[in-house]
Amino acid sequence: MATTIGMMDAAYFVGRNEILAWINSTLHLNLSKVEEAASGAVQCQLMDAVHSGMVPMHKVNFDAKSEYEMIQNYKVLQDVFNKLKITKHIEVNKLIKGRPLDNLEFMQWMKRYCDSVNGGIMSNYNAVERRDACKGSKEANKKAAPSQSTVRSSSSAPKTQASHGAKKSDIHAVNSSHKATKPATNSATQAYDEQITELKLFVDSLEKERDFYFGKLRDIEILCQNPEIEHLPVSPILL
Repeated sequence: MATTIGMMDAAYFVGRNEILAWINSTLHLNLSKVEEAASGAVQCQLMDAVHSGMVPMHKVNFDAKSEYEMIQNYKVLQDVFNKLKITKHIEVNKLIKGRPLDNLEFMQWMKRYCDSVNGGIMSNYNAVERRDACKGSKEANKKAAPSQSTVRSSSSAPKTQASHGAKKSDIHAVNSSHKATKPATNSATQAYDEQITELKLFVDSLEKERDFYFGKLRDIEILCQNPEIEHLPVSPILL
């Protein structure tokens, strides 16, 4: 199985929203930005999902905040790559900086790889249960997709609803209105964040181009200020 993918491969044209939806649905998380996976813990669990028992989940730290802690996660990931003879180079120094483009490209590769293993089917994989062995799992599970907690809360709702009467229904109506508006707000915020990220990347490329041409103009200016330029021999023009 080829583990090196060219930059013009279709895998690198998969958008942020699709990548986020894939991560969240597979691991029962609720990430809003791809760079939230910069610690390497998410990548480790994705490999655990497609290669059961291959990843020592007790060594994975979902609460990694310092560069040292993140590097430890990537060491776990690299060990898994080595065992599976995956030749993909992990640019750890770039990924732990949390730069959106670097993390997006690595996640695009991860999705392509996971899809190539058994067609991307991860049947009977309990992401929350597997994550319990990790450091920081409690905090990560709090951010899990709401479907897990909604099922638990809905089972106890019928017992209390009748006793509270009209007041309970009024509160429920208010909460429902908030829930109805919240997804729209989140989606709008995410769209703005993506636009800001793209603009930042565009500005970076413009600044590099500006610096390049400025350097060339500066070289010409220094050359013109050299008094010896007047005494340089001029080659005759061949007609």
